[in-house]
Amino acid sequence: MPLNLVFMGTPDFSVPALEAIVAAGHRVLCVYSQPPRPAGRGMNERPSPVHARANALGIPVRTPLSLKSAEEQAAFAALGADAAVVIAYGLILPRAVLEAPRYGCFNIHASKLPRWRGAAPIHRAIMAGDAETAVMVMQMEEGLDTGPVAATQLIPIGRNVTTGELHDTLARAGAELIVEALSALETKGSLATVPQPPEGVTYAAKIDKAEARIDLSKPAHEVHNHIRGLSPFPGAWLDVTPPGGKPERLKILRTELAAGSGTPGQVLDDALAIACGEGAIRLLEVQRAGKRAMTAEEFLRGFAVAKGAILGPALAD
Repeated sequence: MPLNLVFMGTPDFSVPALEAIVAAGHRVLCVYSQPPRPAGRGMNERPSPVHARANALGIPVRTPLSLKSAEEQAAFAALGADAAVVIAYGLILPRAVLEAPRYGCFNIHASKLPRWRGAAPIHRAIMAGDAETAVMVMQMEEGLDTGPVAATQLIPIGRNVTTGELHDTLARAGAELIVEALSALETKGSLATVPQPPEGVTYAAKIDKAEARIDLSKPAHEVHNHIRGLSPFPGAWLDVTPPGGKPERLKILRTELAAGSGTPGQVLDDALAIACGEGAIRLLEVQRAGKRAMTAEEFLRGFAVAKGAILGPALAD
């Protein structure tokens, strides 16, 4: 029989899994998501992507600020769920919540656990230059992403792949994997799990805005990984100054490694090859403040950057 489930998630990353679970015929009793937040120019309260999708699917939504109270825990238990599926929800689940569903709570995590436990595993994997990541279905326990793993799909990370691109790949893979896991749970009444190894534990701390500034004194491959790891959000940036103009912040969304060397920040040619501490990168896609993303060629049509100019140090912290 189809499972009776609670779904707990908030951002775009979680939506494919919700849609796949519904399409597979399982009954989603309720969706839990973060409360609506002010957004847009008018700063009107806007429901999360999962909240909006659940509304469209006709699924009841709850948006508690916390699950620590006895009342919230009792309301969760009263749903009588077979299992809960959790993906980028944003709240810690107390023991009472973890133990309420018949089979427990299962998390979809976007890393090759135990590497990159925590809030920003996709960003951190790319920023570190990892060649491979994974999406995993994990039986949840009270520790941070410490539970035993029930299903895994390995995902290669191309040398030029951005966080935005990998995000979409992992979201689709996670949706497929959770449906397979729930099918096994439905058929067998349990899932075989494997404990995470004690070696290789790393933590994916939330991205801080201060990390977004590009340090061109670093080797080119580190700069390249930093840029693609923060693309499209929050967007790594450096300073540029047009001739006779004021410095402005330029987001760098896409780069590639390039030939050449010079003083860090030096423009090496007419196609935006930029010297780093070792080697060079070439800017491929950028975004000026208040403007749309554009190719480097489009940028150069309206913003003169002379060969030999030094980018980066114009604005002091």
